Amino acid sequence: MKKDSEKQSGIYIHIPFCVRKCLYCDFLSGPANEREQARYVEALCREISMESRCYSKYRVQTIYMGGGTPSLLPGEWTERIMETVRRHYNVGGACEISMEVNPGTLTRERLSSWRRAGINRLSIGLQSAVNGELKALGRIHTLEDFLDGYRQIAEAGFENVNVDLMSAIPGQSLRSWRETLERVLSLRPRPAHISAYSLILEEGTPFYENRPQLPDEDTDREMYKITNDILSAAGYRRYEISNYALPGRECRHNIDCWRRKNYAGFGVGAASLVENARFRNISDRGAYESFFLDSVGTDTTPTAGAFGIAEQIREEKRVLSKEEQMEEFMFLGLRMREGVCAEEFERCFGVSLDQVYPGIVEDFCRKGLLQRTGRTKEWISLTDYGIDVSNVVMARFLLT
Repeated sequence: MKKDSEKQSGIYIHIPFCVRKCLYCDFLSGPANEREQARYVEALCREISMESRCYSKYRVQTIYMGGGTPSLLPGEWTERIMETVRRHYNVGGACEISMEVNPGTLTRERLSSWRRAGINRLSIGLQSAVNGELKALGRIHTLEDFLDGYRQIAEAGFENVNVDLMSAIPGQSLRSWRETLERVLSLRPRPAHISAYSLILEEGTPFYENRPQLPDEDTDREMYKITNDILSAAGYRRYEISNYALPGRECRHNIDCWRRKNYAGFGVGAASLVENARFRNISDRGAYESFFLDSVGTDTTPTAGAFGIAEQIREEKRVLSKEEQMEEFMFLGLRMREGVCAEEFERCFGVSLDQVYPGIVEDFCRKGLLQRTGRTKEWISLTDYGIDVSNVVMARFLLT
């Protein structure tokens, strides 16, 4: 039973390794040999252990291991990371523990290790069911690799599985996107969750520099519409702009992030939100490893501050102002299909939403971009049309 004084938190663990970086990827990741990976895991476990002093009053409700490609690590290393978490943190019995995996990195030994580690949700990156499109993205796998990996996941007993898809990619048509959606829906067992994002050209990636030919904006929007139509008809509920789930299979970790719940990030470049303090670890892997392996002894007990114990390696450190908290409440919460709760806004900030944003909600409601719903509580959410231009809507809720 949760104690009255007990707070709740999520944990994010970053594994920055991949076989080869995809042409569109701007995540903090890249290839590394086994020795380099081992050194990083050692530093990561040191950080997880040391920072636990800041979270003694928290109960961990969700854990998410992302990357990169966490499934590249030897299974016993994943077990060690999770054993470190369990030894130093109060992990709830119903904790959702997710890990990102890629086709071509799955083995029976690794799958067995993940089960022993307590992983109970896998997110596998397919992106497209068309091999030509996968090649254009720079992915290392084929559709056949994905199907083999998905079969292994099912045989290993994993039931809560997400499939990642990507639309508006080079060479893709409405027909081939529909083919991808239908191919995923034909999987047995069906995925519990489907994430469907459109490609964004991120600065610093090969795609950003070389500008491949992409579907136009109208086609991109039609792809979003097709996605909603096909997945809704198949029994999936769109609970966030780009995420669909069977009943009860929504990703709790991501929902908590969109609802601005506490989460602690561990690993190079990992971000945290703790009691309205946002901070991020440095993105230099060598400096990150050196800090925990060479500079900080295992018996060191520095004072914890707003940005954790290892404040020296934090970037983008700031305690959010009330205005920044309000902004995040709106533009993160509006990603959810149920939207934001007006009563919750007033409870959190001591002022009504309409006082802070006079006339904005009414204006968007008249234009068909927002809607007010609810009987006992008022919810404000994006309409289907509003989702198409969500960036325009959310920008109106910026205060600073």
